[in-house]
Amino acid sequence: MNLSDNMKGAVFMMVSMAAFVINDSLMKSLSGEIPLFQAIFLRGVFATMLVLFLAARMGVVRWSALAPVDRPVAFVRVCAEIGVTSCFLQALFNMPIANATAILQGAPFALTFAAAVFLREKVGWRRWTAVMAGFAGVMLIVRPGGADFISASCYALGAVCFLVVRDMATRRFSPDTPSMFITLMTAVAITCLGGAVTLTQSWQPVPAAMLAQLALSACFLFFGYLFSVMTMRVGEISFIAPFRYTILVWALLIGVFVFGEIPDALALLGAAIVVCAGLYTFFRERRLS
Repeated sequence: MNLSDNMKGAVFMMVSMAAFVINDSLMKSLSGEIPLFQAIFLRGVFATMLVLFLAARMGVVRWSALAPVDRPVAFVRVCAEIGVTSCFLQALFNMPIANATAILQGAPFALTFAAAVFLREKVGWRRWTAVMAGFAGVMLIVRPGGADFISASCYALGAVCFLVVRDMATRRFSPDTPSMFITLMTAVAITCLGGAVTLTQSWQPVPAAMLAQLALSACFLFFGYLFSVMTMRVGEISFIAPFRYTILVWALLIGVFVFGEIPDALALLGAAIVVCAGLYTFFRERRLS
């Protein structure tokens, strides 16, 4: 069966989202079994080897691949990616996977807000309405001050803030800097962070089965990034982008059937508002373009 470029892109996006959620669920299942930063370090070792292999095949494993003008931006982006990884995994270890994933979907709204405020990008009233609706949906999931408030939600919100910094830094890269080299830098930096923090803690023995699980998690993380790159190379972004919300479906199914986590009505309502606001934003931008 021959698929159109748009349908290929949609399939790649859904595979990418599924791979990311499976990686998250494999890491979450290690909660309480191994310290967080030890898990980050071990997964990072496997992920770095996979990224290094692909980067070497592409011929970008060289410092000169990073344009001098981009080096300060790369430093900011790598630091932000470290923040995203640390905060999101901390949230993932301490709250339902569907809730943490849904909160993270608020990042596009935060990015629109930041771009309008700091980069002076023009945002119409319809997009502002969608942004406010998206934030309201996130607040329904977090419920600050409520009896059902989960403190780990603050880590998920922190991950959203770091995501905004990361994506704004990414916009500053010149076209000459290969994306794969930035990915390699990020993998190495996160691995080094995990190793540095682990040196200050007692080392937890890691059975072979747990080590295999971390390696499998790294593989799914790698394939998630790989398919996300493939997604951007086929079809129309405005058609493909809404399929990123399938990550909530995967997270909900895994949360229910693997971890026995059933989100309450308010959390589901908040996730639905986030998805609807995001879809409206995508379709509005497509209509304008």
